[in-house]
Amino acid sequence: MSAPTRVFVGRLAKLRVFDPLGDQVGRVRDVVAMFSLQRRPRVIGLVVEVPGRRRVFVPMTRVTSVDGGQVITTGLVNMRRFEQRANETLILAELIERPVQARTEQGLVEAVVEDIGIEWERNRNWWVTKVFCRERPLRTTTLSRLRSRSGTTFVVGVEDVTGLLTVGEEQSAERLLQQYADLNAADLAEAVADLTPKRRSEVVAALDTERLADVMAELPETDQVDIVTSIPVERAVDVLEAMEPDDAADLLNDLPPERAEELLTLMEPDEAAPLRRLISYDENTAGGLMTTEPIILGPEASVAEALALVRRSEVATTIATTVFVCRSPLEPPTGKYLGLVHLQRLLREPPHASVGQFLDTDTEPVRVDASLGLITRTFATYDLVSVPVIDDQKRLLGAVTVDDVLDHILPDHWRGDRHGVIHG
Repeated sequence: MSAPTRVFVGRLAKLRVFDPLGDQVGRVRDVVAMFSLQRRPRVIGLVVEVPGRRRVFVPMTRVTSVDGGQVITTGLVNMRRFEQRANETLILAELIERPVQARTEQGLVEAVVEDIGIEWERNRNWWVTKVFCRERPLRTTTLSRLRSRSGTTFVVGVEDVTGLLTVGEEQSAERLLQQYADLNAADLAEAVADLTPKRRSEVVAALDTERLADVMAELPETDQVDIVTSIPVERAVDVLEAMEPDDAADLLNDLPPERAEELLTLMEPDEAAPLRRLISYDENTAGGLMTTEPIILGPEASVAEALALVRRSEVATTIATTVFVCRSPLEPPTGKYLGLVHLQRLLREPPHASVGQFLDTDTEPVRVDASLGLITRTFATYDLVSVPVIDDQKRLLGAVTVDDVLDHILPDHWRGDRHGVIHG
């Protein structure tokens, strides 16, 4: 083992992990420990994120160095996805920000865990030995106060701390979310799915509404239902309003009818109206698959205006590839659908030109009752990213995007299978 033989887990987070030949294996995402009443907590391994955002387990017996801002391992890494066992604790995910009591020279102190120190011994075992704490005022129990960074910091031995594994008052998830800050919504959803139910609820409470809405769309249906039924109804309404309409409609369809109706009633009328339309369609038709918020412009709109709309950061990639051109009104159901303009075409034309000059009228729209099979064939035949959906009066109702189709043609539990083993 290369020096140092003692390190704080916070310093390990995001360090690159290399094999003996110098090839990068991945990055550290967490540290796994086992607690026992008879002895100090033992560190048994690292959770390492490998290419493809898969989290795997690397035993500490394979770690030969944690020096120089990197972790060196020996031997082959098992690429099976890490699955936490009942007797295992994720230090970053579960212990950081936990309220504890620490024995110091001044007596018993109410504190919050800021970091955990681990140490290597010559028998090749790693142990939890130190706890870095921040003092908090007595009887402070609210989440807002726990998040306060005021207070004296100190380091004590793990044996002088009680409450590390106590499931009690609410625990802040602020530091944990800092570790996840670089993850996109799909990868954060995978990380959230790995957490214990209690820790997951704390993370959900700490996420802002927009971020939670993005994460919800990437979770398996059962997890979405669990979360939206466990949070306050007012926040559930805010999350649904922040979600893409098609994702929100899918979630409403998975909820008990009385709960779905309660949420729809509390939503703003202009937010609820398109969702009520969407859930009225069969989920395997264009109406059930489409989003009601594609980019729509009148034929007189300029190329510059169209490009400004697709540049907006909040517009999904699949939506930003196509501008649909219709007669007024421009909110679904629109006036007569005229055609579409692909992003590549917009980039080739002068900014002052009107989009109505460059319409693609060869791509046929699909009817709102079109079957999933017909939609899939349309995408495959014309190499499309999105396809317009119209009614009998040729009014644009929305658009089906390729990710909507994939969601429905993949196996029912494909989101859950993201967490499973890679099959050769």
